[in-house]
Amino acid sequence: MTLTTPTGFGEVQSAPAPNLIDPFGRHVSYLRVSVTDRCDFRCVYCMSEHMSFLPKKDLLTLEELDRLCSAFVAKGVRKLRITGGEPLVRKNIISLFKSLSRHRESGRLDELTLTTNGSQLEKYAIDLKASGVERINVSIDTLDPHKFKTITRWGDLTTVLKGVEAAKRAGIGIKINAVALKGVNEDEIDDLIRFAHGEGHDLTLIETMPLGDIEGDRTDQYLPLSIVRARLLDRWTLEDIPFRTGGPARYVRIKETGGRLGFITPMTHNFCESCNRVRVTCTGTLYMCLGQEDAADLRAPLRASPENGLLFEAIDAAIARKPKGHDFVIDRRQQKPAVARHMSVTGG
Repeated sequence: MTLTTPTGFGEVQSAPAPNLIDPFGRHVSYLRVSVTDRCDFRCVYCMSEHMSFLPKKDLLTLEELDRLCSAFVAKGVRKLRITGGEPLVRKNIISLFKSLSRHRESGRLDELTLTTNGSQLEKYAIDLKASGVERINVSIDTLDPHKFKTITRWGDLTTVLKGVEAAKRAGIGIKINAVALKGVNEDEIDDLIRFAHGEGHDLTLIETMPLGDIEGDRTDQYLPLSIVRARLLDRWTLEDIPFRTGGPARYVRIKETGGRLGFITPMTHNFCESCNRVRVTCTGTLYMCLGQEDAADLRAPLRASPENGLLFEAIDAAIARKPKGHDFVIDRRQQKPAVARHMSVTGG
C-alpha cells in the first residue's frame, strides 16, 4: 500500500524491521544524511578552492532521500541530521524536511535537524521551524569579517549572522560550531564563548580532521583541544556536565556565563567507544565510520524494488561491518589525508 505524505512523496509500507546493532553492541540510532556535495563556501580546512562536484544526475532524488531516511527510521534511528556540502542550497530542500516531519509527528523520530553554514538561514528559518526542526548547528569559526572571508573564501559573516538571528527569532535552538585552527582563531575562543553564550547559544569546538586533499599543510592548522581547554582554565571555570545531544561532543558548563561548551576531539581523544552514528552520502553510499573507507551502496537496492526488503538487507550487512573506530593521524610524516574524500562528500 502506498502512503501519501504531506508533500506528495510516496513510500511502501514494510513489516517492522529490527534495530541496528553493530558488532560491538552499539545501537545505531543516529543517521547523518548529505543531500548535496555542493557548497557556497570553500572553507580552507574542508575543501579545495577549485572543487569538482558530482553531476546532479548522480544524486538521489528528494523522494529517494525521503525513502532512504524513512527506512532507517523503521530500523530504529531516532535522530536524523541533514547535512551537505551546504544542505540549504539543494533545490526544493524544504519539501524534504516537510515530508520527514511526519516521523516527528508520529513519535518515531526524536529529532530532525541540520548542520549549515548559515548562508541561507535568513531565507529558510521559518520554514525549517514549521517542518519540525527545533535545533540546528551553524558553523562560525571567527567573528572577524575579514578573517571569516579568508577562512571560508566565499562567505560573508554579516549574512550568516543575520541568518542566525532569523533562526533565533523563529524559535530554533542554535549551536555554534567552530573548528579550532592554529594561528588563525586560537586567540578568539574567548570572544566566541562570549558571543554564543550572550545570545543564548551553545558553542562546540572541533579539532580539524585529515579528510580530503586541500591546499596547504594540515599540520599548520591542527590545534589540539587539550591545549585549548588548558588555556580556557586560566580565565573560565569549566564544570563537567552529563549533557549529551546524541553526537560526539562532550560538554562543560562555563560558570561565568552559564552556557554550555562542547569539545569534539577526534584526534586527541576519539569518541569511538560510544559511536552511534552512520552517514549516507547524496549518492546513497553508506559510510559506517567517518574515518574509514569501507562503504556500502544503498542506491542499487533502493532502486531495485519499491519494497524495502533489499534495502534493509543492505543496511543490515553494512552495520555488521561497522568498525570499532577510526585511526586519524596528523603529522608531517603523514603527507596524505587519512581519508581521500572531502568532508563535503561524506556529510559534515
